[in-house]
Amino acid sequence: MLFILLPAAALFAQDTTAIETPEAREGEAVEENTAAAKKYVKNTFESIWLIDNQTVMVPIKGTFEMDILHRFGTIDNGYKDFYGLFASSNIRLGFNYSPTGRLMTGLAITKSNMTWEGYVKYAILTQTRGNEYPVSLTWYSNMAVETRLKENYAHASDRFSYFHQLLIARKINDRISVQVAPSLTHMNFVYGQFVDTSVEKSGKIRERKHDHLAVSVAGRFRIKEGMHIIANYDQPITQHKTGNPHPNLSLGLEVTTSAHAFQIFMGNYYFITPQRNNYYNQNNYRDQQFVIGFNITRLWNF
Repeated sequence: MLFILLPAAALFAQDTTAIETPEAREGEAVEENTAAAKKYVKNTFESIWLIDNQTVMVPIKGTFEMDILHRFGTIDNGYKDFYGLFASSNIRLGFNYSPTGRLMTGLAITKSNMTWEGYVKYAILTQTRGNEYPVSLTWYSNMAVETRLKENYAHASDRFSYFHQLLIARKINDRISVQVAPSLTHMNFVYGQFVDTSVEKSGKIRERKHDHLAVSVAGRFRIKEGMHIIANYDQPITQHKTGNPHPNLSLGLEVTTSAHAFQIFMGNYYFITPQRNNYYNQNNYRDQQFVIGFNITRLWNF
């Protein structure tokens, strides 16, 4: 932890965060030699994370990043477990690398169900200052595999799940950025079947569908340089026979430097892995079932 939090100056120095735009990724020579070069908007967000969701941002070419995500228990038990701080927590360790200025690849492990993730993120479009491209557009895909003991699974394929998300963001001005992100979750394993006697010909119907649609709305407001208020809302769309997930409502504070981002917040999501959050969340903000969480990211540029 001490190594992660060491000052960045000895490793690399940049005028702004290590998350840049395609124009910057190509180098200053491109701007000097191309009179008609597009003016891309910089730093729509300060991190690849905004609470529980990815952002449209992709680190510049050659960036290695380590992420630490932590979620405490729900606060609704009060002093009994000190508002969730002494309850069972969930932790994710992630490692990302950007081989190009538009592509990020990564690998992570999460404590819940000992879940490994492999993922890619690709920046399709970047917002321009002249509104030729009014938004930034990024695609994110994730495959997760649970690695608990085999007696927890009837079939090896039951361990796998998948998550896809289209991230659409706009930097409105120097203070405000917003993002909308529809997503698709696919779970190989779903709950068992039950007999539906409400129809003339009763038959077996699955309690839950394998595929689940949801949408996220997120934003940040800059208080001052390197400090932002951040917010996020996740709304389930798909309706299942039983066990429908609850929405996620979260609000927090972000502090950033050229190589670090620290976010502390309160929300409903506990599982961290996006498909499990969207598919299984049973924490209800109407019942004060919030968890305190934080995200720490550390970047190195090679």
